[in-house]
Amino acid sequence: MGSWRVERLDQLPTALLATIMTKLDISSICSLAVTCRAFNSCASHILSFLPNFHILDISPSMELIKPLLPPNSHLQSLKLDCGQLNDSSIELLLRPSLQELCFHNCADFSGKLLSEIGSRCKDVRSLYLGSVAEKRGRAIYISDLEELLGGCTQLEELNLMFDLSLFLRHNFARVWALASKMLTSLEIGYISSVMVTELLSPNVGPHQYPNQIRPSILPAIQKLSLAVDYITDTMVGTISKGLTLLTHLELRDAPLIEPRVTFDLTNSGLQQINQHGRLKHLSLVRSQEFLITYFKRVNDLGILLMADKCANMESICLGGFCRVTDTGFKTILHSCSSLYKLKVCHGSQLTDLVFHDIAATSLSLTHVSFRWCNLLTNHAIKSLVRNTRLKVLDLRGCKNLGDEALPAIGSLCELKMLQLDNSDISDVGIAYLRHGIISSLVSLSVRGCKKLTDKCISVLFDGSSKLELQELDLSNLPNLSDNGVLALAKSRVPISELRMRQCPLIGDTSIMALASMQADDDRGHGSSLRLLDLYNCGGITQLSFRWLKKPYFPRLRWLGVTGSVNRDIVDALARNRPFLHVACHGEELGTDPWNNIDSSYMHDYEELDELEQWLQEGEWESDDEEMEDAEDDADVVVE
Repeated sequence: MGSWRVERLDQLPTALLATIMTKLDISSICSLAVTCRAFNSCASHILSFLPNFHILDISPSMELIKPLLPPNSHLQSLKLDCGQLNDSSIELLLRPSLQELCFHNCADFSGKLLSEIGSRCKDVRSLYLGSVAEKRGRAIYISDLEELLGGCTQLEELNLMFDLSLFLRHNFARVWALASKMLTSLEIGYISSVMVTELLSPNVGPHQYPNQIRPSILPAIQKLSLAVDYITDTMVGTISKGLTLLTHLELRDAPLIEPRVTFDLTNSGLQQINQHGRLKHLSLVRSQEFLITYFKRVNDLGILLMADKCANMESICLGGFCRVTDTGFKTILHSCSSLYKLKVCHGSQLTDLVFHDIAATSLSLTHVSFRWCNLLTNHAIKSLVRNTRLKVLDLRGCKNLGDEALPAIGSLCELKMLQLDNSDISDVGIAYLRHGIISSLVSLSVRGCKKLTDKCISVLFDGSSKLELQELDLSNLPNLSDNGVLALAKSRVPISELRMRQCPLIGDTSIMALASMQADDDRGHGSSLRLLDLYNCGGITQLSFRWLKKPYFPRLRWLGVTGSVNRDIVDALARNRPFLHVACHGEELGTDPWNNIDSSYMHDYEELDELEQWLQEGEWESDDEEMEDAEDDADVVVE
């Protein structure tokens, strides 16, 4: 913000300034606070009556968060990344006025967090807790869960994203009897299928006659999302019978051993789905996280039986159904006239024939994902794009797709997300996107498309009009070099997430180009990147780390590098930029865009990230010296 603008705004009445600033998020308020004394004073004042406080893109320490959370009886919504917080911050964070709580990365908290929420936040309606007590030495007890459920009597939405299978089974159902009768949405990070069945089973209650069935323990649930050890017929049947208002059902398992018939999903289980006819969204996925395994006891008959009850379904996701053929998948397309989202993972028998007569369907699909469906070819895509309003097209792992599919994809003028990982496309084919969907795309992934070279960058972006592209994945492209990244930097596309892992020809030149990249005249100089994945890029040396420290990449929040480049430099970088998540072990960064297509946005920051500056003013010199010492040590080793 120019100084003349600050001087003019500085003359506005304090009440008017406060009114304007209350319309901003916390990051924007802090951005204003560092521009002049009047704004700083106003920011400090309004923090005492803001209704919402959300900081999820950084992980602040107790010392940094404390001045931002003064006493505030008006605070209703609090969302934080708690990666640097623990039980000592509970008193600061929890307020009686809170109605929405969202705490990510709570590994250093104990179960006390749950019990204290139950006693201090009795009016909370929406609660999200991630990774509670996952750090070694932290414990969580069934009594903590009991106090949470018994105290928060107004809960409508509950997300417990940690392992609930650690609780004793014989007390588990009894504790959940205390849950709010207003609870409509429940998500659990992990729980055993046996515990789910026991929790929801309509057993005979105490002091009742044998023919007296206990009412459902969660009578108002409409949305249920669970990660379990096994998806079984018994569990699916219990859920379908007991939750009469269910509209969303998402089940995901990850077996450690091949399931036995009594602990597996069969045609009989699928037949029990949607017994009350209200289900709109269904997801059944067998993950291959620990073992390559499938739903081997489900075939086309099971899908036919399910589809007979699912005519009003709007969203269906099926993963790991290796015995379902075109007949089953066609039944879904032709029976569910309201279907707008279809996702199939590891559909090993899904072929082009599914789409042969797609014109006979309602053509209402807007979100389509066929991941690792290796029998699909270009002909399938040509038929599929008759759904002209497609917004998301995920074709990751479909190895038989090539350049012939791209003209059809390029005609989809409303497409926002396109993922073509490991397909057979080339620079020639990708040119078909240049004059079509590239102007509407928000996310593009061509990871592992081995035929692509530097030319694909210039083909896509040279001379482009204003683009909306924010996420670009160029990982595992053996022919992508610094020249391609230089072309990308010159295009000035305001990308916020760039992935280039496993690119052997990417080196220091690329980092320098990205650091000095100017995305937009109105945004000033400096890269717009918030996520940069450079893991296992062959040409990265310690020189790159000089460009990765402040003040370059002012908005960067996620960085993937190879820790073996120089451990001391990597550690010094992490200390130099404490709000930067530095990943060194090859883990994927950020979140799955399938679930976050509408949540990505970019703040209108200036040259420096003022939120970070305001929180840490005065710490730059010592951090920079530490980086330089580590670099000098590395140079000595090299020499």
